[in-house]
Amino acid sequence: MTAQNSDVILDRLMSLHPKIIDLVLDRVWRLLDALDHPERKLPPVIHIAGTNGKGSTQAMIRAGLEAAGKNVHAYTSPHLARFHERIRLAGELISEPDLMDVLEECERANGGEPITYFEITTVAGILAMSRVPADYTLLEVGLGGRLDATNVIEAPELSIITPISIDHTQFLGETLTAIAGEKAGIIKRGVPCVVGPQPDEALDVIEATAARLGAPLLRYGQEWHVWEERGRLIFQDETGLRDLPLPRLLGHHQIINAGAAIAALRHMGYGDDALEAALTDAYWPARMQRLKTGPLIDAAPKAELWLDGGHNPAAGIALAEALDRLPKRPTYMICGMLSTKDVSGYLRPLKSHTEQLIAVSIPDSQATLSAHETAEFARAEGFDTFEADSVLSAIQGIVADHPEARILICGSLYLAGHVLQTNG
Repeated sequence: MTAQNSDVILDRLMSLHPKIIDLVLDRVWRLLDALDHPERKLPPVIHIAGTNGKGSTQAMIRAGLEAAGKNVHAYTSPHLARFHERIRLAGELISEPDLMDVLEECERANGGEPITYFEITTVAGILAMSRVPADYTLLEVGLGGRLDATNVIEAPELSIITPISIDHTQFLGETLTAIAGEKAGIIKRGVPCVVGPQPDEALDVIEATAARLGAPLLRYGQEWHVWEERGRLIFQDETGLRDLPLPRLLGHHQIINAGAAIAALRHMGYGDDALEAALTDAYWPARMQRLKTGPLIDAAPKAELWLDGGHNPAAGIALAEALDRLPKRPTYMICGMLSTKDVSGYLRPLKSHTEQLIAVSIPDSQATLSAHETAEFARAEGFDTFEADSVLSAIQGIVADHPEARILICGSLYLAGHVLQTNG
């Protein structure tokens, strides 16, 4: 069997609803009921919401738990190169036969009724995870929280809300207060919730929701603190200080994500060995990932190539801070973005870190901005900007004049996924 077989099923599932995103839970509950409620048969669930840092935080928690000898399921979205990345069963990516089986079972149980792609594939992930023994299930929210297809767990072991910022306003609301209300929808009665650093208006909503539901909060800046000091990560909670290595994942924002992961692991009773592994063993692709092999490297053997999938203003700030931490080197951006994003807000923090921006469109994405449109946004922010018809041609153009440049490919997880697929 090949991955193409599951791709055929996934293509069929895409046609079951006219909208890609339609935030209600009725269709999910209907399908879960038809499948005899696999969500009730999962190992203890850690449910993670937020605007930025969900995937990195999940990766660190998983690394810590696995270092402690635990088997861990993990569900995340979107995928980068293959759909299988979304579903990890007891530490291993779901196999092609198992993926086909659960997709077809969900398709039959759905009976041709309207349901979005994300909803039916999330149910498929839950179904797969319910049938494999494990110690924990890490469940990452797709969009928002309150009406997200993952928000069907009545009593998770722990909830986590990473930093909230403005994004997906067409679905979640125009204000931080409205968006925080959607994210806080994962908080369950009596279930502890780890909370990363938040704007005041977002924290007010989280605290009010937790108070109403009697959910204890573990808040950054109150119940726990994290900072970098002399090349080490320092974590403090009510039990005292922990002096730990810096995260393997690059960027100051990963200090914050690491703090949330450590707070979660500490709450669950894990010690320093698990905490260290969370920081040193975690791997999360397309988050300031250094590319070291493949055709793109062959095209620019003396250059330094990085890949990042961040796509909103907070991600732009985090990326600028990550570049600040690297040794100084002329940096060139290859950027492709979706039409649904705040392009100017993303680009603005990066202007002072970049010699030039080469705009590209994102292959096979209906929502991509054209290279010309992205270039227009960049010029309005003061970038020296050109357009290219592909990432490869952009790289070739850069290294023709600057063979030892630092090249950052960025702007969208979909562009990052395309790069990972084509670069091998």
